[in-house]
Amino acid sequence: HAILPQAVKTILPPVGNEFVALLKDSSLVAILAVADLLRRGREFASQSFTYFETYTMVALVYLMITLFFSKLISHMEEKISAE
Repeated sequence: HAILPQAVKTILPPVGNEFVALLKDSSLVAILAVADLLRRGREFASQSFTYFETYTMVALVYLMITLFFSKLISHMEEKISAE
């Protein structure tokens, strides 16, 4: 009972950083049940010839997902460190 909270406090920051790094890999986004955004963006851009707009939107979606999970992990770290 005493070791697990100490281990979680120690391991959460590096695990959180690794999770965000893996999230940025487009092939691993499928774990989150999100279609491979870059592949979908490439398909859409090749049909519509709006490459700049498509890739900008894909980048913004990745940014929003990454920021959301970064904040979530940060919030979890604050909760754990407060205990």
